[in-house]
Amino acid sequence: MAQVIVRNLEDEVKAVLKVRATRHGWSMEEEVRQILRRAVGEADQARPKLGSRIAARFAGAGLTEPLPELHGQTIDPMSLPA
Repeated sequence: MAQVIVRNLEDEVKAVLKVRATRHGWSMEEEVRQILRRAVGEADQARPKLGSRIAARFAGAGLTEPLPELHGQTIDPMSLPA
């Protein structure tokens, strides 16, 4: 097993870690292990790309046809009346 030493940790952070550990019923060292495991696990999960996140957000908005994608196409600016 590896060891990690964290230097210059603020007293407030240490106090909150101690409170969290007590609430969970384990040592402060185990609390830090749990936090690190969760952080690493979240990093491993692939985050959906922006287009997929936008589509998911507006899925119930009533759009029934797919939006055209612009792959290498130029977009003509809108012409405004003079």
